[in-house]
Amino acid sequence: MAEKVESRAVELDIQGKKRVFDIDDPKLPDWIEEKAFKSDDYPYDKKLDNKEYEKTLKLLQIELVKVQFWQQKTGKRVMAVFEGRDAAGKGGAIHATMSYMNPRSARIVALTKPTETERGQWYFQRYVATFPTAGEFVLFDRSWYNRAGVEPVMGFCTPEEYEKFLKATPRFEKMIVAEDIQLFKFWLNIGREMQLKRFHDRRHDPLKVWKLSPMDIAALNKWGDYTEKRDRMLKETHTDHAPWTVVRGNDKRRARLNLIRHILMTLDYEGKDEKAIGEIDRKIVGAGPGFVK
Repeated sequence: MAEKVESRAVELDIQGKKRVFDIDDPKLPDWIEEKAFKSDDYPYDKKLDNKEYEKTLKLLQIELVKVQFWQQKTGKRVMAVFEGRDAAGKGGAIHATMSYMNPRSARIVALTKPTETERGQWYFQRYVATFPTAGEFVLFDRSWYNRAGVEPVMGFCTPEEYEKFLKATPRFEKMIVAEDIQLFKFWLNIGREMQLKRFHDRRHDPLKVWKLSPMDIAALNKWGDYTEKRDRMLKETHTDHAPWTVVRGNDKRRARLNLIRHILMTLDYEGKDEKAIGEIDRKIVGAGPGFVK
């Protein structure tokens, strides 16, 4: 007799409607397929053409190589924090940014859960240890902002630790900027149906299944909790010295191009080709809490 597999179907409240979602069912429900791309009131009806995407991305990646030469010459330190819900596209955006950069002076930081020793340290300590040295470009695949979202939602920190974090972070980031480190903070925003579609894609793609974690499954019913924490995080930590850049990510191609454009337009590096960089799509990129739904 075949072993009975426990169903992971969950009932979700989607815009006032009760929906059942079973991530193990290989067929994506029609209500997700139909709504995913336009969820979160996404301003486009279809993905950016792939040929246009690849052509534009190459031009932007050439500019990123110039940034590295400029950094090596000047010693300028740059760091970019990539945050967003699970499946928002953080990893892909980091990969697109990093692909042709010299790995000797550009690196990704993706820390695992803290060790017993790290749990006894100042909260920011293990992140500070990974900050860039002269001429380095560091990209954070999640960051100290775990304490503003995942940790309080999933019960991994106390309410007191959460409140302390929100008060301390603007001061902490002021020190970073005062050190003449260029700090970018990106929040990648996606709609709920798009997140469900990406979770489903991961579950049924043997090359991506490793990306689907038990935490993702546990979070399926916590969309509202994460939204509340996101909104407060943006409100409390969007400052003049360390602003949040919100990138609408239902179309990964548009998100990546405009995120890289924002970096390039902000940095004052040698040989900047403004024509190659192009214009930021203001339907896709905005500043702070006023740009999220």
